[in-house]
Amino acid sequence: MIHIYCGDGKGKTSAAAGLAIRCAGAGMKAAFFQFLKNGTSSEIISLKKLGIKVSCCEECCKFTFEMTPDEKASVKNAQDQMLREAERLTEKGFDLIVLDEFFGAITTKTLSHEKAMQFVESFPAASELVLTGRDPEEFFLERADYISQIQAVRHPYSKGVPARRGIEY
Repeated sequence: MIHIYCGDGKGKTSAAAGLAIRCAGAGMKAAFFQFLKNGTSSEIISLKKLGIKVSCCEECCKFTFEMTPDEKASVKNAQDQMLREAERLTEKGFDLIVLDEFFGAITTKTLSHEKAMQFVESFPAASELVLTGRDPEEFFLERADYISQIQAVRHPYSKGVPARRGIEY
C-alpha cells in the first residue's frame, strides 16, 4: 500500500521513521531514503542502529534556493540515483520503502518528476511505500491508500525559536 504524510506541520518525517521502526521491529526489511537532507538529522542514527537501510543526499548541504545551477544539478543526479536504489531494494523484496521529502524534491526539480511518477506507478502491491513532504500532486494522492495531513496550528519557529537538535532534526 502507499502511505502519504503531507502538509505544513511538524511530524511527517517522524511518522515515517516510526513506521520504519515498527517494520524493523516485526523482523521485516525497511529502507529509509531522505531527499533534500544530508544525513545529519538525529533519526538517522537510530534507524541505522535498528538495521534499517538508510540513504541520504550528502550533496544537499543548503536550501535549494541557495544552490548554484551546478550544485542543484549535482543534487538532482544524486537523488535520481537514490530513487534507482529504492527501485533495486523493492526488487530485492524490501517490505517497506520510505521516501522522505519526496514531494519537496519533485517541487524543487531535484528529483526527476517522470521517474518519480514511474516509480510510484510500478510499485509492487506486496510492499509498503511511504511518501512525505508538502503539497503532493493529485497523481500521487490518487494512488495513495493512506493520506495523513499534518497541519501546523502552532510552532515555536513562528516566535523565532530555531530548530532544535533531537526535536526538529
